[in-house]
Amino acid sequence: MKTLSRDLSWLRFNARVLQEAQSNAVPLLERLKFLAIFSSNLDEFFKVRVATLRRLTKLKKKTRARLGESPKRQLKAVLAEVTRQQEEFGATFRGQLLPELNRHHIHLLSEAELSDKQREWTARYFEKNVRDLLSPVALDDTLHHLFLKDQAVYLTFFLSQPTAATGKAKSKHADERVLIMELPTKRHGGRFVRLPDEGEERYVLFLDDVIRVGAASLFPAYEQVEVNAVKLSRDAELDIEEEVSGDLMEKIRSSLAKRATGFPARMLFDPTMPAEVLRAIKQKTGITDEELVEGSRYHNFRDFFGFPDFGEADFHYPARPALPHPTLPRTGSLLAAIAQRDHLLHPPYQSFDYVTRLLREAAADPRVSGISITLYRVASKSAVVKALLKAAKNGKQVTVVVELKARFDEESNLFWADKLKRAGAHVIFTPPEFKVHSKLLLITRREADETTRRYGYFSTGNFNESTADLYTDHGLFTADERLTQESAAVFEYLRDQTTVPELHQLLVAPFGLRPGLNALIDYEIKQAKKGHDAYIILKVNAVEDEAMIARLYEASHAGVRVELIVRGIGRLVPGQPGFSENISQRGIVDRFLEHSRVYVFGHGGEEKVYVSSADWMTRNLDRRVEVAFPILNDELRAEVRQLLDFQRHDNVKARDFENAFIPAGEGEKPLRAQEATYAWLKGQKRRLAKK
Repeated sequence: MKTLSRDLSWLRFNARVLQEAQSNAVPLLERLKFLAIFSSNLDEFFKVRVATLRRLTKLKKKTRARLGESPKRQLKAVLAEVTRQQEEFGATFRGQLLPELNRHHIHLLSEAELSDKQREWTARYFEKNVRDLLSPVALDDTLHHLFLKDQAVYLTFFLSQPTAATGKAKSKHADERVLIMELPTKRHGGRFVRLPDEGEERYVLFLDDVIRVGAASLFPAYEQVEVNAVKLSRDAELDIEEEVSGDLMEKIRSSLAKRATGFPARMLFDPTMPAEVLRAIKQKTGITDEELVEGSRYHNFRDFFGFPDFGEADFHYPARPALPHPTLPRTGSLLAAIAQRDHLLHPPYQSFDYVTRLLREAAADPRVSGISITLYRVASKSAVVKALLKAAKNGKQVTVVVELKARFDEESNLFWADKLKRAGAHVIFTPPEFKVHSKLLLITRREADETTRRYGYFSTGNFNESTADLYTDHGLFTADERLTQESAAVFEYLRDQTTVPELHQLLVAPFGLRPGLNALIDYEIKQAKKGHDAYIILKVNAVEDEAMIARLYEASHAGVRVELIVRGIGRLVPGQPGFSENISQRGIVDRFLEHSRVYVFGHGGEEKVYVSSADWMTRNLDRRVEVAFPILNDELRAEVRQLLDFQRHDNVKARDFENAFIPAGEGEKPLRAQEATYAWLKGQKRRLAKK
């Protein structure tokens, strides 16, 4: 079966991010942000995927053979593509964005480009604002081991030629010293320093270069001070259960039982760094040549998220304030509105505040007896958790399923879990064999007639108000018993983690999602074989699972039309004669991160639409608790389809499988899905009023 490498497919996605940085149609400072996203993505890729491949290469030969493709061969191909993309990244920054900034009278200077006047100003700035933040450590015989923090930029100092006042050294090596320190970006308040404007010309300097200017005064006993930068990415310890399972998993566990936590995955270094400095770092850290990657003078381009703004609207996307919801009240009871009908929420086009308002209302409502919620990632100052703490304080039975294995959010989740437990909430931690990735909220209320009613919120996005401004998601508010009763059964399963619920509406992994999808695909195949119209439309972040790819190939061969909208990993190869000629694939990268998952099946003219937290990846289908929920209301089903159709017909930001932009057809007007979505939702209340 023909599939694309998972890692090379992911790198194709990051190449699409880089395309946005290269596009003249994207506002100037937004292009810099896409470079920052590209850089941040690549850091995570090394911390997770490259680190995992390197661990797998250390397995015994027989165990490696059972993995299929050679990890060494995969690693070689991945690193070759990373090198190519990094070269393109550098060319984009130096050859496109720096000249474009200059054209707009913005100059990102290096230390060597400073005028005498600017150098004097920078030296004064260093003494006043930076010097006291620095604490270099000597890499000498007194230091036995050097630990470099993950993702932090470090500056190295190579000191040579002692001044006459210091005295003549006894040997060449005694003339030289190597020191290192973390770049104090956070304590300084950012990576960039604005120099005084000169007329309409504006100047910016890296904090690194401010320190280079002040380095001579920092070490007055030496005539020569060379300053360079390094950055380390550490192994994020992605559990290999994400990749394989069963007996093979046990063999891998045995082989890697003594692996070092947080082992270096990549160290970027300035190619102009003196060999003596690099040798000292390797000696004190244990980093080997395998982890060394030649970088540039500056590292951590994700810091460009904090590049000076300059207050010019044209440098950014036009403002798109969150729209008021057409059927949810701006004030008053949300529970009452949900009791009357279902409502769909579409962050960031519409405000996530409706969710936090609902939680605050439930926390204060004396008739609400219980709140159950799944938390995968939350904001650092989470309004969601604060509402849950208030509910617990008010005597509600609060049940919170906290995922401790949410990659890079483990520490934050532990913090909030501890606060919730101390407030009296029932906190459930999931067992090691699976993650809870579903996004569920269930509120239990005693109504005026003394009956008990449940109110639910099902979503594709996290309960995180920070990312809700950036990620496109769908959420369903409902009091429909067909859905809320099954949501309650899922929470019961999470409480005892033994009783698999009997479900008729929800498709829930790890026990019901894969079989449910297979049954839906089977139905389309039968329809196609009868000569009836049959189709599948999937909008997901990833299509990786080989068994599901095989089913889509089977459906295509039977005559089912398959349309894929894949933001990230897409291992399926579309448009191939004999097995995928009826499959098309596109992906959209634009202002907002596409995050919602939607599954559509023709189903013999009675179209079924599911919205989900799950991608079509093996881990999501088999080793996570995921929920795909049907849109049962006809009006809301049409709403989801309308927004999906914008994605299907995008001819501005959509790319095909090969990352080529999909142009407008003859006579077609330009259609940019995210802009069309905002405009359509903006006019929704007016359309509803006319009905």
